[in-house]
Amino acid sequence: MMPPLYILRHGETTWNVAGRLQGHFHADLTDRGRAQAETQRQILAARDLTGFQILSSPQGRAVQTARIVMQAMQGPLRTEVALAEVGLGDWAGESRANLIAQTGARDGFDLYDLAPGGEGLAALHSRCSAFLAQVTRPSVLVTHGITSRMLRLILTGRPQRDLRAIDGGQGVVFFVEEGVQSRLTLGA
Repeated sequence: MMPPLYILRHGETTWNVAGRLQGHFHADLTDRGRAQAETQRQILAARDLTGFQILSSPQGRAVQTARIVMQAMQGPLRTEVALAEVGLGDWAGESRANLIAQTGARDGFDLYDLAPGGEGLAALHSRCSAFLAQVTRPSVLVTHGITSRMLRLILTGRPQRDLRAIDGGQGVVFFVEEGVQSRLTLGA
C-alpha cells in the first residue's frame, strides 16, 4: 500500500516562457514561477504534514521550488535523482514548436520518444515505478511536468497512453492516496 503523496511540478521557468525543452538542463524560475511555488506552499501549509518527508528532483528549478514550498514543513530537503525530468538527449534546450514542425509530431508529448539520445517514456515509466516501489512514508514530491504525470499515472493505475489526458499544471498540488488523485488549489 502506497503512503499518501503530494506531487508538485516546479514553478514556471524562463525556458517554459520561451517554449524551450528543458529536460536535464536548468532554467531559473520566473517571478510568476516563484509565486506559483508560494501558492503551493500555502496549499500545503493548510494540510497536516506531520511525518511527511520532502523529496525533490536535484534539478535547479525543482530545488528552487522545493525551498519555497518547504517553509510549510519541518525536516530536511532531500534530492532524489529518480524525480528528475525525462531526458531529452540532443533536443534539450531546443524550441518545442520548431521540433514539432520539423518532425511532424502531433504535439510536445511525441517529442519525448523521438528525441535522439533521449530517455523515452517507457524508460521514464520504469524509473518512476522503481522509485515508487521504494517509497515507504508519506511524502511531498517536487518534480517536473512529465515526471509528475507519469508518477500519477502509475499511482492511479492508468495506462501510459493516458499521459496527455492526466491533469498537469504549475502552482497546484496533486494529492494521491489509495489510488485516487485530487487536484488541490488555494481555498480547496
